[in-house]
Amino acid sequence: MTFVPASIRSLVFRLALALAAVVPALAPLDSAGQAASAAKAGAAPVYVIPIKGAISPASASFATRAMAQARKEGAQLIVLEMDTPGGLDVSMRDIIQAILASPVPVATYVYPGGARAASAGTYILYASHIAAMAPGTNVGAASPVAIGIGGAKPGATPGAAPASAPAAEDTMTRKQMHDASAYLRGLAQMRQRNADWAERAVREAVSLSADEALAQRVVDLVAPDLPALLRQVDGKRVEAAGVARVLRTASAPVITLAPDWRARLLAVITEPSVALILMMIGIYALMFEFSTPGMVLPGVVGAICLLLGLFALQMLPVNYAGLALIALGIGCMVAEFFLPTFGALGVGGIVAFAFGAVMLIDTDVPGFGIPLGLIAALCGVSALFLVGMSAMLMQTRRRPVVSGADTLVGSLGMVIDDTQADGWATVHGEQWRFHSTAPLARGQRVRVTGRHGLVLDVMADTAIPPHNNGA
Repeated sequence: MTFVPASIRSLVFRLALALAAVVPALAPLDSAGQAASAAKAGAAPVYVIPIKGAISPASASFATRAMAQARKEGAQLIVLEMDTPGGLDVSMRDIIQAILASPVPVATYVYPGGARAASAGTYILYASHIAAMAPGTNVGAASPVAIGIGGAKPGATPGAAPASAPAAEDTMTRKQMHDASAYLRGLAQMRQRNADWAERAVREAVSLSADEALAQRVVDLVAPDLPALLRQVDGKRVEAAGVARVLRTASAPVITLAPDWRARLLAVITEPSVALILMMIGIYALMFEFSTPGMVLPGVVGAICLLLGLFALQMLPVNYAGLALIALGIGCMVAEFFLPTFGALGVGGIVAFAFGAVMLIDTDVPGFGIPLGLIAALCGVSALFLVGMSAMLMQTRRRPVVSGADTLVGSLGMVIDDTQADGWATVHGEQWRFHSTAPLARGQRVRVTGRHGLVLDVMADTAIPPHNNGA
């Protein structure tokens, strides 16, 4: 039985589930039926937008488009139902900018029990007009993570290090720390929440449970479920985009916006592991198409996979040195098929590819790494492909020549007319001028011993008697 690493099995399983979920979601953000029911009820609806997993370009795109749709359909409140370990800074800021610009109040609800709003989730929670948590959830640990291979570590607690420590800190680390701290403090002051704890969440990576967050004014309320949340905010006066409104949510209809097929597809291909696999499939398929022109299908599939992989990578925090190493590794492996390096280029290409894959994603944000097991598997597949193709090429070189002018040497022919030295003979169905050192008779079999341009050297084939034409 072949052993498959757990990380690869998990990746394949998640990929299959995500692709299966694309099919039933062909209608973008389908909420027409629920909106019609809400219109009949005569109440402004509450729109629920689930945000699960790492904050990525896919989740940011879905959240911003869903918020725009909820605004167009007359929502009185948007609830971001969140459970996230964190995510990319750019994607987080896209969501926060949409919240700050929204004329419809936005409530971020950390739900269900056991969920968390860590790192980027803490910023989104602070930016919302209403911050709520379910019992058994937590918020915090908002320190900026290390960037790149051997990147900077989050700063230490203020006052915990000697006076000489700041001089030894990496400049980029301090810039990231100060920027993140000021950003979260500004959001806290805007929403009149605990700004001191917000700064500690960044600088000390502290976290709070739901009850502690409520006691320290980090969140506005704790509710066990969505209906309880809507009852608690009913009658609350909220100002959004300069416009104050009073919420009437106790009996308001609830509409949940599920991710559409575009969001699901984007979520699949922006998984760093999937993007790397798509790129590798595309490159190998194109290599196969170029080596056997005319098959078409490998070329089409390869081009699609390569473009999807590159599209996903341009949305991710990519280390271009890692991408260059991957390209160099693949180039070396391809060159191995055409140059007599006896495996040197192939081995070097696999090593370059492995280093490039490790360095490819330039962040340590949870959910955005490439498993080492997957990298090892891809290197193993590349090595097997390289060995297999090399073996096939060696076998091909040992085979006799079956086409071209060199195949004439050793071939049999038949003399057309009697001759003393020079004459004409039929070889492979063609008439060739030949030169012989001995007289030859019409119909006699000859064997080609050499070739000089358009003249063949022949000699009588004594193993086969002359053919009698009845002349």
